[in-house]
Amino acid sequence: MPTLFRFVVTVMILAGIAYGTMFALAMFVEPKKAEMSVRIPPEKLNPKKN
Repeated sequence: MPTLFRFVVTVMILAGIAYGTMFALAMFVEPKKAEMSVRIPPEKLNPKKN
């Protein structure tokens, strides 16, 4: 049983580190906001019908 307990504790610690990293990224990293424009060719808007 000590091996199973050690494994479970190790998995819990790794999950806590992963959760903490994701939480820190979500709270402290702000995405850059910028306008985007994409040109669409007229052929894509009005395809020719056969």
